[in-house]
Amino acid sequence: MALRVSVNERCQGHARCIVFAPDTFEFDDEGFAFIKPGRELVGDDVEAVRRAADNCPEQAIDLTEE
Repeated sequence: MALRVSVNERCQGHARCIVFAPDTFEFDDEGFAFIKPGRELVGDDVEAVRRAADNCPEQAIDLTEE
C-alpha cells in the first residue's frame, strides 16, 4: 500500500514535517512546506510521513491511501 501526501494552504512553516520526514518535505523561499518532486507517493517512509502529519499544528498535511 502506498500513501499519497500533499501540503495544503494551511501550512504556516512550523518545520515539524521536515524534522519527521526530511526525505519527503522541503521549504520554498517563503518558508512554506512542499513535497519534494517524485516524493508525492510514499512507500518506504509511510510511518515518518504519518508522524509528520500527526505533528503538524496546522493540520496542513493531507494523506490519502492508494
